[in-house]
Amino acid sequence: MAEISADSLFDAAVRILLLERSIVITFEAGNTIRIKLPITRRVAEFLGIPHYLVLRSFALLEQEEFVIKAERAGIVTTRSGSRRMIRVMQERYRKEVEVILGVQVFEELARRTGSP
Repeated sequence: MAEISADSLFDAAVRILLLERSIVITFEAGNTIRIKLPITRRVAEFLGIPHYLVLRSFALLEQEEFVIKAERAGIVTTRSGSRRMIRVMQERYRKEVEVILGVQVFEELARRTGSP
């Protein structure tokens, strides 16, 4: 089986967060925004693929500096990963995200991450 694309992983993560109505965002020094991703087993279950494929794909995302493993938090986005995740939210799931976060909060996240 081939690797899962970064776009597919981010899309699945956003869909899971929306289904669970739980988007956890942290703000760190240096204006860095981190978005907590669902656990890898949940992503594998959601996509209907083996867990090891999701692990391998997340490892590639980590090498590309889109995500990091944060102690006691799980997998979270980096600055570029947050930008990409917000872009997926804007392009595909704007209304659903605005219901959970509110329009103003979502617009501010887009502004801070440099998403259009």
